[in-house]
Parts: sequence; C-alpha cells; structure tokens
Amino acid sequence: MIKINLLPHREERRKQRKQDFYTLLVFAAIVGVLILILVGFFNASQISVQNARNVLIKDANAKLDEEIKEIATLRDQIEGLKARQQAVEDLQGDRNQPVYLLSELVAQTPEGVYLRNVKQDGQRIVLTGYAQSNERVSEMLKNLISHSDWLNKPDLIEIKATGIGQGKESKRVFDFTINVGIKRPRDQDATAAAMGASAPVNPAAVKQVVKP
Repeated sequence: MIKINLLPHREERRKQRKQDFYTLLVFAAIVGVLILILVGFFNASQISVQNARNVLIKDANAKLDEEIKEIATLRDQIEGLKARQQAVEDLQGDRNQPVYLLSELVAQTPEGVYLRNVKQDGQRIVLTGYAQSNERVSEMLKNLISHSDWLNKPDLIEIKATGIGQGKESKRVFDFTINVGIKRPRDQDATAAAMGASAPVNPAAVKQVVKP
C-alpha cells in the first residue's frame, strides 16, 4: 500500500493564501492612499475655486461700496444745491414780504386798535400796540386767523390795562403784544394749489363746458 504525505502541499497552499492576502492588503492600502490623494486634490481645487469666488465677491462689494459713497456724495451735493436754490428763491420772494405785511395789517386791524411797533424775526412778526378794549384785540386775532391770506397762527403774548396821556386827556387802554407768522410766497402758492385741488366741482359749470 502506497502512502502519500499531503502536508507539504497544504503548507504551501496556506503560505500562498497568506501571501495573496498580504498582497491584496497592500494593494487596497495603495488604492486607499490614491483615493485620499485624489480627494485631497479635488478638495484643494474646490477650495481654490471658492477662494477665487470669495475674492471676486469681495472686490465687487468694495466696488459697490465706492459707488454707494459716490452716490451718497452726489445726493448730498444735489440736496445742497436744492437748499441753496430754495434759499435764493426765498430771498427773491421775501423782498415783497413788507408790502404783503403792511397791506394785511391795514386790512386786518380793526377800528380802536393802534399799532405802535412792528418787528420781524424770521417768519414771525411781533406786533405791539394799544386797543380800546379786550374785544378789539379779540377781533384782531379772529381777523388774523380767519381772514388773512399772508398772516397765520397768531398768539396773544400779553395784554394789560394801562393809561396814556395826562390829566383830562388821559385814557384807559389795553397794551397788547401779539406774535403772528407770515407766509412765504411759496407757502401761499402751495396753499392755493391745495385749495384748488380740494375744491368741489360745480355740475352746472361742467354742463356748460360740455354743452355743444
């Protein structure tokens, strides 16, 4: 009977499998390292692209900030020009204010009221004078409120009884001080435009216009 010893063959196969395993393990490690390197390169390229985009956005934002500053500067210059233009227009319009003021004071000062001093401070007028009674002062205030086109918002600052003259010619009067505003021509034009816009339409006038 022939006996065959298979142990050496099994040992060789075991060694071969172990060697194949180590080879496969080394190959997997190499592949893993290559994958990591590729992923690293990819991430680096993406970061580089994103950094380039960030730099582009930063430059664009800086440019926009400069343009915004220029726009703000231009806006300030335009507002300054408008303010100077308005000041010139006000100066031209205010030249006629004394005429309007004197005309309104003549029209709105009732009988029995004597103005002894008129002082202007900006757009406010201080009126001081004498009145025969409190009712005369009240009448003047009502006229300034309701009937004056150029004077508005009157305030009675002070009123007190006093006497003028001496002896038989002395009279008991009321010394008063009134503070009243004066409108500029542009304010008067704006008021007139607003009243014209809010005025009701007359149907009869419309019919007359559209009548063939």
